[in-house]
Amino acid sequence: MSDKKNIPSTESYKGVRDFYPKDMFVQNYIFSVMRTVAERYGYVEYGASILEPAELYRSKTSEEIVSEQTYTFTDRGEREVTLRPEMTPTLARMIAAKRRELAFPLRWYSIPNVFRYERPQRGRLREHWQLNADIFGVASIEAEVEIISLAYHVMKKFGAKDEDFEIRINSRKLAQAYLEEKLFDRAHYPTAARLVDRKEKMTPKEFEEEWQKISSHSFDMNIAPNELVNDVIKGLATRDIKNVTFYPTLMRGFDYYIDVVFEVFDTNPKNNRSLFGGGRYDNLLEIFGEDSIPAVGFGMGDVTIRDFLETRGLLPEYRPSTDVYLIPISASDLPAAQKIAYTLRTSGINVAVDLTDKKVGDKIKLADKQSIHFALFVGEAEVKNEAYKLKNLRTQEEKTLPVEEVVRFVKGL
Repeated sequence: MSDKKNIPSTESYKGVRDFYPKDMFVQNYIFSVMRTVAERYGYVEYGASILEPAELYRSKTSEEIVSEQTYTFTDRGEREVTLRPEMTPTLARMIAAKRRELAFPLRWYSIPNVFRYERPQRGRLREHWQLNADIFGVASIEAEVEIISLAYHVMKKFGAKDEDFEIRINSRKLAQAYLEEKLFDRAHYPTAARLVDRKEKMTPKEFEEEWQKISSHSFDMNIAPNELVNDVIKGLATRDIKNVTFYPTLMRGFDYYIDVVFEVFDTNPKNNRSLFGGGRYDNLLEIFGEDSIPAVGFGMGDVTIRDFLETRGLLPEYRPSTDVYLIPISASDLPAAQKIAYTLRTSGINVAVDLTDKKVGDKIKLADKQSIHFALFVGEAEVKNEAYKLKNLRTQEEKTLPVEEVVRFVKGL
């Protein structure tokens, strides 16, 4: 008997997820919606390794993320390596590497997995996937309008109504100019920006205590939107996107954002939180010694989106990829069943053949438990007559059909 102390746990690593078939079905649905809308907007997919040199993040990402939230280790070649906590620095590296070979403007997207070492909670895990959509080479606000429109239409494709979410917009330049006038020293601005960004996650007392360390003024952000923000809002309105509001305390956590930033916010009281966001980051390529390129993008995480869909009752009903469960009546019918399975598969039908010695009733229960829609029965009489009983396990309707008719029926032709 094995020593129970040495038996590994069946629990996954804290803060990550196992995806059983029903979970994978939802995950693939989320990815398919993201991919469909991005490609409708003319964005093309790219990818990269999850491993990056640690200095990539020290160069431009906020110090909090680098020092406290990354999975960083030294490899066998004594190189410091990080599991990417976000995709934007990787994207900037890739573009800097082949800048002179690329045709701008670029419209690129990816759905990478990223890693953050932080306390797992609702909407925030240590590993997740996210849609990254970015446009490079457009300096005008048309880039912001397009990126926010893309994000809006992803939400609509998920089935969200305008009242289900709010698009919040701000200008970091506007906020910076305002905050610097309130601070003891303008050098405190990065601290102030991060503090304001965390304001809604803090108690009023906690925020006030931190604010008083950098300012003698009472805190308020009673400022009006500048012309740039107004122009973005007007541009979105021309595309019939009107659930947009100026939000002066919106900062976003990454230091590389330089001006317009935005977030999509869930309006449901049960999930009242930021879902995702992005902004303009023209200067990121400078860390590679390259001239700046105008850039706007966003990252939409799968965890917050799944919570949003679940809260709104928008999760799709599970349906397995298997169309037909093929049931031999007896063991001697298995060879004939395999031939029919081959015919169905070559016709585009996904088929699982029952290989057990269970009773027919138990085989039907097995198919039903796996949520397979149809069961097809193969026995001596069916083979002789070249007609097979097809049962809809949801409606209990039965039909006896030749194989070619089974194909058309299952496909809904």
